[in-house]
Amino acid sequence: MPLKEESQELNEMEEKNQYVKSHDCITVEKSSSYSQTHKTQTRNLKVQMSVYTGEKPFICEQCGKSFRRKQSLQIHLKIHSGEKLFICPQCGQRFTLKKTLSAHMRVHTGEKPYTCPQCGKSFPRKGNLKIHMRIHTGEKPYPCQHCGKSFSVKGNLKNHMQVHTGEKPFMCSQCGKSFLQNRQLEVHMRVHTGERLFICSQCVKSFKQKKELDAHMKIHTGEKPYSCKLCGKSYKIKGHLTIHMRVHTGEKPFVCDRCGKSFRYKESLNHHMRIHSGEKCFICHLCGMSFPDRNHLENHAKIHAGEKLFMCHQCGKSFKQRANLENHKRIHTGEKPYTCPQCGRSFTVKGHLEYHMRLHTGEKPFTCPNCGKSFTNKGNLKTHLRVHTGEKPYKCLQCENSFTYHTELKRHLQTHSGEKLLFSSA
Repeated sequence: MPLKEESQELNEMEEKNQYVKSHDCITVEKSSSYSQTHKTQTRNLKVQMSVYTGEKPFICEQCGKSFRRKQSLQIHLKIHSGEKLFICPQCGQRFTLKKTLSAHMRVHTGEKPYTCPQCGKSFPRKGNLKIHMRIHTGEKPYPCQHCGKSFSVKGNLKNHMQVHTGEKPFMCSQCGKSFLQNRQLEVHMRVHTGERLFICSQCVKSFKQKKELDAHMKIHTGEKPYSCKLCGKSYKIKGHLTIHMRVHTGEKPFVCDRCGKSFRYKESLNHHMRIHSGEKCFICHLCGMSFPDRNHLENHAKIHAGEKLFMCHQCGKSFKQRANLENHKRIHTGEKPYTCPQCGRSFTVKGHLEYHMRLHTGEKPFTCPNCGKSFTNKGNLKTHLRVHTGEKPYKCLQCENSFTYHTELKRHLQTHSGEKLLFSSA
């Protein structure tokens, strides 16, 4: 028998069975009709009263769930028995309840009878509309018992709970990486397969995730839908706006675990960490000097090129970097915008204030690798290292004596009394 005919016959049999059960009272003799009517009225009255009292006398022995009507309990028991008499004629899927089959049929028909009065969006199920309405009402009835965060959908709370338990039940069979959700694993698997499902119609560039394609499309449209309410600057991606907001809030969420310094951006923390590790990935091909990031290398390259692009209009002095020119201009204006909150002393350059603050805090971040002695600034450490290296860069041109420190040379020059004081720095 074809699937469609079989499912139709079973559905009709179930409906007929339910009809006969509900109309048994018709088969009794007329003499008992009054008694039967009285029983029905009494039963209906009890059901109505239970609505007000909250009484649910029919209890499922399997799971303890209770019901107002015996019929509701009988329908519920089919969940435990696995009985599924209602069959979809389109795909053969079986259901316990006829109403569940009716709701399922909308998958095939495309019918969406439940419409949101706020935005007009339609849904195939009443439950879907109920969940959607929480977007407009802001209702979040499912709170996390651990942190108090609330969710509009129970499934989202269940996923969130894995943050606290650390559970990651979905594991990649290729590399062993685990994920909170199956959807995350599916997206991750594209790393191994190289699959790119989302293709740009403008330039044919492909992406592993739809959100990556959506972000890319804004390059073609020029759309920047995410605007800062404080300064009006707009961004293509919401995440970029979130990062930008730290400029206004002063938030610096990325903290160095070595020295406690904070940064707005993760990239800035990564660059900073090279100070502690000594890692210098960017090497000058002309002199072999290495730098912790590309910006420092590019600035250094200007030394070899002799390039000085930024000129002071007051005195004609040129600089390789705009920041150096801006600092220099303060010599002419007398501006000292960086003020010490401890003693009120002001400085033209932010770095000078940072050095000065170490006098108050006692911080000495530059440590000698040979003896462990610490210093407030890098220059003092460099000078100190001559004790260990034996370097004496300051030479007296009168007698060829050399000295470790400039102050030592100055004292020595006084021995050449009456002579012209000549000295050089090697």
